[in-house]
Amino acid sequence: MLTISQRLHESRAADAQLVLPFELRSRSRFRAQLVGGEEVGVILARGQILRGGDLLLAADGRVIEVGAAAETVSTVHSAEPRALARAAYHLGNRHVALQIGAGWLRYSHDHVLDEMLQGLGLKVTVEQAPFEPEAGAYHADAHADAEGGHSHSHGHHPTHSH
Repeated sequence: MLTISQRLHESRAADAQLVLPFELRSRSRFRAQLVGGEEVGVILARGQILRGGDLLLAADGRVIEVGAAAETVSTVHSAEPRALARAAYHLGNRHVALQIGAGWLRYSHDHVLDEMLQGLGLKVTVEQAPFEPEAGAYHADAHADAEGGHSHSHGHHPTHSH
């Protein structure tokens, strides 16, 4: 099995592609298959999220491009920024991973969340699409230092509870 344990930070031509759902792209260790079927073992530093377009270096020197797989998601569209902000508030209050686009929000499909947003007067579409949520204020990926990849996290304020 081919091992992948290094991220590339410079642009290079890819030799193969690894298409993954978000759940796998947020793990540091997993097994998967390259497009074409070759089995790979991915072992990366903890706290990193792989994004579509990221490049990885395999043990045999090949460059592997990460792709975001289409998965079942719920997408909310609205021309009203206030309605989207309200939806984002309620989803964030439930610690839902959320992708934010121009005029839309996307999250991993959940019929309970769909019903909540429909109750707020929004139209929810269940579809197959790549899912690239925001890293979040407390995720190490959101605070990566541009020079060395150093990251840090912030805990909740002592008076903040769930």
